[in-house]
Amino acid sequence: MNVAIPREIEDSERRVAAIPETVDKMVQGGMSVEVESGAGNHAHFSDSEYEKAGAKIVKDPAALYLNADIVLKVQRPLMSGGVHEVEMMKPHAILISLLAPLTYTDLIQKLSARGITSFAVDLMPRITRAQRMDILSSMSSIAGYKAVLLAASAHSRLIPMMTTSAGTYPPAKVLVLGAGVAGLQAIATAKRMGATVEVFDTRPAVKEQVQSLGATFVELDLNGETEDKGGYAKELSADAHKKEMVLIAQHARQADIIITTALIPGKEAPLLIPREIVSEMKKGSVIVDMAVEQGGNCGFSRMGETVVEHGITIIGATNLPATVPVIASQMYARNLWNFLSLIYQNKALKIDRADEIIKATLVTREKEIVNEAVKAAVLKRGR
Repeated sequence: MNVAIPREIEDSERRVAAIPETVDKMVQGGMSVEVESGAGNHAHFSDSEYEKAGAKIVKDPAALYLNADIVLKVQRPLMSGGVHEVEMMKPHAILISLLAPLTYTDLIQKLSARGITSFAVDLMPRITRAQRMDILSSMSSIAGYKAVLLAASAHSRLIPMMTTSAGTYPPAKVLVLGAGVAGLQAIATAKRMGATVEVFDTRPAVKEQVQSLGATFVELDLNGETEDKGGYAKELSADAHKKEMVLIAQHARQADIIITTALIPGKEAPLLIPREIVSEMKKGSVIVDMAVEQGGNCGFSRMGETVVEHGITIIGATNLPATVPVIASQMYARNLWNFLSLIYQNKALKIDRADEIIKATLVTREKEIVNEAVKAAVLKRGR
Protein backbone atom coordinates (compact mmCIF):
# COMPACT_ATOMS: atom_id res chain seq x y z
CA MET A 1 0.00 0.00 0.00
CA ASN A 2 1.62 3.24 -1.18
CA VAL A 3 0.87 6.41 0.80
CA ALA A 4 1.50 9.85 -0.71
CA ILE A 5 2.09 13.10 1.18
CA PRO A 6 1.81 16.03 -1.27
CA ARG A 7 3.05 19.55 -0.65
CA GLU A 8 0.07 21.77 0.14
CA ILE A 9 -0.57 24.31 -2.64
CA GLU A 10 -3.01 26.65 -0.88
CA ASP A 11 -1.12 29.95 -0.47
CA SER A 12 -1.80 30.33 3.25
CA GLU A 13 -1.29 26.66 4.14
CA ARG A 14 1.89 25.90 6.07
CA ARG A 15 0.90 22.57 7.63
CA VAL A 16 1.77 19.12 6.35
CA ALA A 17 -0.36 15.97 6.63
CA ALA A 18 2.40 13.69 7.94
CA ILE A 19 5.50 14.28 10.04
CA PRO A 20 8.57 12.04 10.24
CA GLU A 21 7.19 10.43 13.41
CA THR A 22 3.98 9.27 11.68
CA VAL A 23 5.83 8.31 8.49
CA ASP A 24 7.96 5.98 10.59
CA LYS A 25 4.78 4.40 12.00
CA MET A 26 3.38 3.91 8.50
CA VAL A 27 6.56 2.23 7.34
CA GLN A 28 6.65 0.03 10.43
CA GLY A 29 3.05 -0.90 9.65
CA GLY A 30 3.98 -2.21 6.22
CA MET A 31 3.21 0.83 4.06
CA SER A 32 5.52 2.45 1.57
CA VAL A 33 5.50 6.25 1.84
CA GLU A 34 6.33 8.90 -0.74
CA VAL A 35 6.65 12.56 0.26
CA GLU A 36 6.72 15.41 -2.21
CA SER A 37 9.96 17.36 -1.93
CA GLY A 38 9.51 20.39 0.33
CA ALA A 39 6.17 19.21 1.74
CA GLY A 40 7.30 19.79 5.32
CA ASN A 41 9.46 22.87 4.84
CA HIS A 42 7.02 25.42 6.29
CA ALA A 43 6.60 23.26 9.38
CA HIS A 44 10.39 22.82 9.62
CA PHE A 45 10.46 19.13 8.69
CA SER A 46 13.17 18.58 6.09
CA ASP A 47 13.26 16.07 3.24
CA SER A 48 16.21 14.37 4.94
CA GLU A 49 14.15 13.80 8.11
CA TYR A 50 11.44 12.12 6.06
CA GLU A 51 14.06 9.96 4.33
CA LYS A 52 15.47 8.89 7.70
CA ALA A 53 11.95 7.87 8.69
CA GLY A 54 11.77 5.60 5.64
CA ALA A 55 10.02 7.76 3.05
CA LYS A 56 10.99 8.24 -0.57
CA ILE A 57 11.22 11.88 -1.68
CA VAL A 58 9.49 12.63 -4.99
CA LYS A 59 9.94 15.92 -6.85
CA ASP A 60 7.18 15.54 -9.45
CA PRO A 61 3.68 15.83 -7.92
CA ALA A 62 2.11 14.09 -10.94
CA ALA A 63 4.31 11.03 -10.34
CA LEU A 64 3.53 11.17 -6.63
CA TYR A 65 -0.23 11.06 -7.22
CA LEU A 66 0.04 8.44 -9.96
CA ASN A 67 1.69 5.96 -7.58
CA ALA A 68 -0.58 6.65 -4.60
CA ASP A 69 -3.07 4.18 -3.21
CA ILE A 70 -3.74 6.55 -0.29
CA VAL A 71 -3.32 10.33 -0.37
CA LEU A 72 -3.03 12.24 2.91
CA LYS A 73 -3.66 15.98 2.70
CA VAL A 74 -4.50 18.94 4.89
CA GLN A 75 -6.44 21.15 2.49
CA ARG A 76 -8.99 19.87 -0.01
CA PRO A 77 -7.66 19.15 -3.54
CA LEU A 78 -7.23 22.27 -5.67
CA MET A 79 -6.06 23.34 -9.12
CA SER A 80 -2.30 23.01 -9.52
CA GLY A 81 -0.50 24.25 -12.61
CA GLY A 82 -3.65 24.07 -14.71
CA VAL A 83 -4.50 20.54 -13.52
CA HIS A 84 -6.79 19.68 -10.64
CA GLU A 85 -5.23 17.49 -7.95
CA VAL A 86 -8.20 15.11 -8.20
CA GLU A 87 -7.39 14.51 -11.87
CA MET A 88 -3.84 13.52 -10.90
CA MET A 89 -5.12 10.79 -8.57
CA LYS A 90 -5.60 7.35 -10.03
CA PRO A 91 -9.16 6.01 -10.00
CA HIS A 92 -10.07 4.10 -6.84
CA ALA A 93 -7.37 5.81 -4.78
CA ILE A 94 -8.22 6.83 -1.22
CA LEU A 95 -8.13 10.48 -0.12
CA ILE A 96 -8.08 11.45 3.56
CA SER A 97 -8.28 15.19 4.14
CA LEU A 98 -10.22 18.18 5.37
CA LEU A 99 -12.88 18.51 2.66
CA ALA A 100 -15.70 20.76 4.00
CA PRO A 101 -18.01 18.57 1.88
CA LEU A 102 -21.21 20.40 2.78
CA THR A 103 -19.72 23.56 1.31
CA TYR A 104 -17.58 22.39 -1.62
CA THR A 105 -20.13 20.16 -3.30
CA ASP A 106 -18.54 20.57 -6.75
CA LEU A 107 -15.38 18.95 -5.40
CA ILE A 108 -17.39 16.04 -4.01
CA GLN A 109 -18.95 15.44 -7.41
CA LYS A 110 -15.51 15.52 -8.98
CA LEU A 111 -14.19 12.97 -6.49
CA SER A 112 -17.19 10.73 -7.09
CA ALA A 113 -16.86 10.90 -10.87
CA ARG A 114 -13.18 9.97 -10.60
CA GLY A 115 -13.99 6.96 -8.43
CA ILE A 116 -12.00 8.27 -5.46
CA THR A 117 -12.82 6.92 -2.02
CA SER A 118 -12.77 10.05 0.11
CA PHE A 119 -12.85 10.56 3.87
CA ALA A 120 -13.60 14.03 5.27
CA VAL A 121 -11.87 14.12 8.64
CA ASP A 122 -13.77 17.32 9.45
CA LEU A 123 -16.90 15.13 9.76
CA MET A 124 -15.39 13.13 12.61
CA PRO A 125 -18.17 12.21 15.07
CA ARG A 126 -18.00 13.46 18.65
CA ILE A 127 -17.75 10.08 20.35
CA THR A 128 -15.19 8.72 22.78
CA ARG A 129 -13.61 6.34 20.25
CA ALA A 130 -12.98 9.19 17.84
CA GLN A 131 -11.26 11.56 20.25
CA ARG A 132 -7.77 10.46 19.17
CA MET A 133 -8.72 11.26 15.57
CA ASP A 134 -10.55 14.54 16.20
CA ILE A 135 -8.65 16.87 13.90
CA LEU A 136 -11.32 19.55 14.04
CA SER A 137 -10.99 19.88 17.80
CA SER A 138 -7.19 19.94 17.62
CA MET A 139 -7.17 22.68 15.01
CA SER A 140 -9.98 24.66 16.68
CA SER A 141 -8.00 24.70 19.92
CA ILE A 142 -5.04 26.30 18.15
CA ALA A 143 -7.31 28.77 16.36
CA GLY A 144 -8.98 29.89 19.59
CA TYR A 145 -5.59 30.52 21.18
CA LYS A 146 -4.25 32.44 18.21
CA ALA A 147 -7.41 34.56 17.85
CA VAL A 148 -6.85 36.07 21.29
CA LEU A 149 -3.22 36.85 20.47
CA LEU A 150 -4.32 38.63 17.29
CA ALA A 151 -6.86 40.64 19.24
CA ALA A 152 -4.34 41.57 21.92
CA SER A 153 -1.87 42.75 19.29
CA ALA A 154 -4.47 44.91 17.55
CA HIS A 155 -6.08 46.25 20.74
CA SER A 156 -5.34 49.85 21.76
CA ARG A 157 -5.38 49.11 25.49
CA LEU A 158 -3.79 46.70 27.98
CA ILE A 159 -5.22 43.20 28.52
CA PRO A 160 -4.41 42.59 32.23
CA MET A 161 -5.08 44.95 35.09
CA MET A 162 -1.92 46.94 35.68
CA THR A 163 -0.97 49.01 38.69
CA THR A 164 1.78 51.53 38.04
CA SER A 165 3.13 54.79 39.42
CA ALA A 166 0.81 56.47 36.94
CA GLY A 167 -2.26 54.76 38.33
CA THR A 168 -4.21 51.52 38.09
CA TYR A 169 -5.67 50.43 34.78
CA PRO A 170 -8.52 47.90 34.64
CA PRO A 171 -8.34 44.62 32.69
CA ALA A 172 -9.79 44.36 29.21
CA LYS A 173 -13.32 43.03 28.88
CA VAL A 174 -13.47 40.11 26.45
CA LEU A 175 -16.70 38.74 25.02
CA VAL A 176 -16.54 35.29 23.43
CA LEU A 177 -19.46 34.23 21.24
CA GLY A 178 -19.65 30.45 21.05
CA ALA A 179 -18.21 27.99 23.57
CA GLY A 180 -17.12 25.18 21.32
CA VAL A 181 -13.50 24.02 21.29
CA ALA A 182 -12.23 27.26 19.73
CA GLY A 183 -14.29 29.39 22.09
CA LEU A 184 -13.16 27.49 25.18
CA GLN A 185 -9.53 27.87 24.21
CA ALA A 186 -10.09 31.58 23.55
CA ILE A 187 -11.61 31.88 27.03
CA ALA A 188 -8.68 30.11 28.66
CA THR A 189 -6.13 32.20 26.77
CA ALA A 190 -7.85 35.50 27.55
CA LYS A 191 -8.08 34.56 31.25
CA ARG A 192 -4.39 33.64 31.34
CA MET A 193 -3.61 37.08 29.92
CA GLY A 194 -5.58 38.71 32.72
CA ALA A 195 -8.79 39.74 30.96
CA THR A 196 -12.27 39.55 32.40
CA VAL A 197 -14.28 37.25 30.15
CA GLU A 198 -17.96 36.92 29.34
CA VAL A 199 -19.27 34.12 27.15
CA PHE A 200 -22.49 33.69 25.23
CA ASP A 201 -23.66 30.38 23.79
CA THR A 202 -27.16 29.19 22.98
CA ARG A 203 -26.43 25.79 24.54
CA PRO A 204 -27.00 25.70 28.31
CA ALA A 205 -24.95 22.50 28.49
CA VAL A 206 -21.68 24.45 28.07
CA LYS A 207 -22.29 26.72 31.09
CA GLU A 208 -20.33 24.50 33.48
CA GLN A 209 -17.33 24.35 31.12
CA VAL A 210 -17.33 28.12 30.74
CA GLN A 211 -17.50 28.72 34.48
CA SER A 212 -14.75 26.17 35.15
CA LEU A 213 -12.43 28.43 33.16
CA GLY A 214 -13.28 31.43 35.32
CA ALA A 215 -15.53 33.19 32.82
CA THR A 216 -19.06 34.53 33.23
CA PHE A 217 -21.74 32.71 31.26
CA VAL A 218 -24.31 35.04 29.69
CA GLU A 219 -27.62 33.16 29.85
CA LEU A 220 -30.66 33.35 27.62
CA ASP A 221 -33.64 31.06 28.15
CA LEU A 222 -34.65 29.88 24.68
CA ASN A 223 -37.07 27.14 25.77
CA GLY A 224 -36.12 24.56 23.19
CA GLU A 225 -33.48 22.31 21.69
CA THR A 226 -30.41 24.41 20.92
CA GLU A 227 -27.93 21.71 19.93
CA ASP A 228 -27.96 18.71 17.61
CA LYS A 229 -27.03 15.11 18.40
CA GLY A 230 -23.38 15.86 17.65
CA GLY A 231 -23.26 18.64 20.23
CA TYR A 232 -23.18 21.46 17.68
CA ALA A 233 -25.43 24.53 17.89
CA LYS A 234 -28.70 24.40 15.97
CA GLU A 235 -30.15 27.24 13.94
CA LEU A 236 -32.54 29.30 16.07
CA SER A 237 -36.08 30.38 15.26
CA ALA A 238 -36.60 33.98 14.16
CA ASP A 239 -38.03 34.94 17.55
CA ALA A 240 -35.21 33.29 19.49
CA HIS A 241 -32.63 34.97 17.24
CA LYS A 242 -34.14 38.40 18.02
CA LYS A 243 -33.80 37.75 21.76
CA GLU A 244 -30.25 36.56 21.20
CA MET A 245 -29.34 39.72 19.26
CA VAL A 246 -30.67 42.04 21.97
CA LEU A 247 -28.63 40.29 24.66
CA ILE A 248 -25.43 40.17 22.60
CA ALA A 249 -25.75 43.87 21.72
CA GLN A 250 -25.91 44.82 25.41
CA HIS A 251 -22.64 43.04 26.15
CA ALA A 252 -20.91 43.96 22.88
CA ARG A 253 -21.24 47.68 23.67
CA GLN A 254 -19.17 47.17 26.83
CA ALA A 255 -16.53 44.86 25.35
CA ASP A 256 -12.95 45.76 24.50
CA ILE A 257 -12.43 42.55 22.52
CA ILE A 258 -14.97 40.22 20.91
CA ILE A 259 -14.01 36.76 19.65
CA THR A 260 -16.73 35.21 17.50
CA THR A 261 -16.76 31.46 16.84
CA ALA A 262 -20.44 30.74 16.16
CA LEU A 263 -21.02 28.22 13.37
CA ILE A 264 -23.90 25.99 12.28
CA PRO A 265 -22.76 22.90 10.29
CA GLY A 266 -23.68 23.14 6.61
CA LYS A 267 -25.15 26.65 6.90
CA GLU A 268 -23.97 30.24 6.77
CA ALA A 269 -22.64 31.54 10.05
CA PRO A 270 -25.29 33.46 12.02
CA LEU A 271 -24.98 37.26 11.98
CA LEU A 272 -24.51 38.18 15.65
CA ILE A 273 -22.85 41.60 15.43
CA PRO A 274 -24.59 43.67 12.74
CA ARG A 275 -23.06 46.89 11.48
CA GLU A 276 -25.23 49.12 13.67
CA ILE A 277 -23.93 47.39 16.81
CA VAL A 278 -20.33 47.88 15.70
CA SER A 279 -21.00 51.61 15.42
CA GLU A 280 -22.08 51.64 19.09
CA MET A 281 -19.01 49.83 20.45
CA LYS A 282 -16.15 51.52 22.31
CA LYS A 283 -13.62 53.10 19.97
CA GLY A 284 -10.39 51.13 19.76
CA SER A 285 -12.11 47.82 20.40
CA VAL A 286 -11.32 44.71 18.35
CA ILE A 287 -13.45 41.95 16.82
CA VAL A 288 -11.84 38.72 15.64
CA ASP A 289 -14.36 36.90 13.45
CA MET A 290 -13.40 33.23 13.33
CA ALA A 291 -16.55 32.37 11.37
CA VAL A 292 -15.67 34.59 8.43
CA GLU A 293 -15.06 31.67 6.04
CA GLN A 294 -18.74 30.74 6.39
CA GLY A 295 -20.08 34.26 5.97
CA GLY A 296 -19.00 35.71 9.30
CA ASN A 297 -20.65 36.63 12.60
CA CYS A 298 -19.95 40.34 12.08
CA GLY A 299 -21.51 42.46 9.36
CA PHE A 300 -18.22 44.19 8.50
CA SER A 301 -16.01 41.09 8.31
CA ARG A 302 -14.02 40.41 5.16
CA MET A 303 -12.37 37.05 4.69
CA GLY A 304 -8.63 37.23 5.26
CA GLU A 305 -8.67 41.00 5.77
CA THR A 306 -8.43 43.46 8.65
CA VAL A 307 -10.67 46.49 8.37
CA VAL A 308 -11.44 49.46 10.61
CA GLU A 309 -15.03 50.68 10.83
CA HIS A 310 -16.31 53.31 13.29
CA GLY A 311 -12.97 53.06 15.11
CA ILE A 312 -13.35 49.31 15.60
CA THR A 313 -10.78 46.87 14.17
CA ILE A 314 -12.42 43.81 12.60
CA ILE A 315 -10.12 40.89 11.79
CA GLY A 316 -11.46 38.32 9.31
CA ALA A 317 -9.28 35.51 10.62
CA THR A 318 -8.75 32.54 8.29
CA ASN A 319 -6.75 29.33 8.68
CA LEU A 320 -5.24 30.32 12.02
CA PRO A 321 -3.81 26.84 12.71
CA ALA A 322 -1.51 27.27 9.69
CA THR A 323 0.12 30.24 11.42
CA VAL A 324 1.44 27.81 14.05
CA PRO A 325 2.65 25.18 11.56
CA VAL A 326 4.95 23.08 13.74
CA ILE A 327 2.50 22.19 16.51
CA ALA A 328 -0.48 22.22 14.13
CA SER A 329 1.25 19.73 11.83
CA GLN A 330 2.17 17.50 14.75
CA MET A 331 -1.42 17.46 15.99
CA TYR A 332 -2.91 16.98 12.54
CA ALA A 333 -0.51 14.22 11.57
CA ARG A 334 -1.03 12.26 14.79
CA ASN A 335 -4.81 12.52 14.50
CA LEU A 336 -4.57 11.42 10.88
CA TRP A 337 -2.35 8.46 11.73
CA ASN A 338 -4.87 7.30 14.32
CA PHE A 339 -7.60 7.43 11.68
CA LEU A 340 -5.44 5.67 9.10
CA SER A 341 -4.83 2.91 11.64
CA LEU A 342 -8.57 2.32 11.73
CA ILE A 343 -8.85 1.57 8.01
CA TYR A 344 -5.48 -0.16 7.57
CA GLN A 345 -4.93 -3.07 9.93
CA ASN A 346 -2.57 -6.05 9.77
CA LYS A 347 -1.15 -4.77 6.48
CA ALA A 348 -4.56 -4.82 4.81
CA LEU A 349 -7.17 -2.21 3.95
CA LYS A 350 -10.40 -2.52 5.92
CA ILE A 351 -13.26 -0.09 5.29
CA ASP A 352 -16.08 -1.25 7.53
CA ARG A 353 -19.03 0.96 6.67
CA ALA A 354 -20.87 -0.28 9.73
CA ASP A 355 -18.25 1.36 11.93
CA GLU A 356 -19.62 4.60 13.37
CA ILE A 357 -16.46 6.59 12.63
CA ILE A 358 -16.12 5.36 9.06
CA LYS A 359 -19.82 5.86 8.38
CA ALA A 360 -19.61 9.49 9.51
CA THR A 361 -16.45 10.42 7.58
CA LEU A 362 -16.80 8.39 4.36
CA VAL A 363 -18.06 10.75 1.65
CA THR A 364 -17.52 9.02 -1.72
CA ARG A 365 -17.01 5.35 -2.58
CA GLU A 366 -17.14 3.49 -5.92
CA LYS A 367 -18.39 6.55 -7.83
CA GLU A 368 -21.18 7.19 -5.34
CA ILE A 369 -21.74 9.87 -2.72
CA VAL A 370 -22.45 7.68 0.29
CA ASN A 371 -22.77 10.28 3.04
CA GLU A 372 -26.45 11.18 3.28
CA ALA A 373 -25.95 14.73 4.54
CA VAL A 374 -23.44 15.47 1.79
CA LYS A 375 -25.67 13.85 -0.83
CA ALA A 376 -28.53 16.13 0.26
CA ALA A 377 -26.26 19.19 0.04
CA VAL A 378 -25.16 18.22 -3.48
CA LEU A 379 -28.77 17.77 -4.60
CA LYS A 380 -29.76 21.10 -3.06
CA ARG A 381 -26.94 22.95 -4.83
CA GLY A 382 -27.90 21.30 -8.11
CA ARG A 383 -31.44 22.68 -8.09
